[in-house]
Amino acid sequence: MKINKEKAHCAVDYAFKRVGGKYKGRILWVLRDDVLRYGELKRAIVGITPKMLTQTLKELESDELVSRKVYLEVPPKVEYSLTETGKELIPLIGQLRSWGENQMARYKS
Repeated sequence: MKINKEKAHCAVDYAFKRVGGKYKGRILWVLRDDVLRYGELKRAIVGITPKMLTQTLKELESDELVSRKVYLEVPPKVEYSLTETGKELIPLIGQLRSWGENQMARYKS
């Protein structure tokens, strides 16, 4: 298992190194109920480039939060799903989502 090369200073630092960034939480949230293919993920994550999606999925897979299943067929078929560790994050991401919704409503112009 290759989990972020940088050494974490505390548990919060460790957690944010694994799930922080612009897209990781969004990808995990989109995968919360479904197994999705690359194209489906790309359509679901607004504003992400193919390069960034590929890079982020590799990081999530390396951190054992997302599982990648490749089917040997033509054209190639690849599916992404949450691992058990990734599923543990969904309630926390849900709480962040609720907090964000409340803040957006509070400061809506």
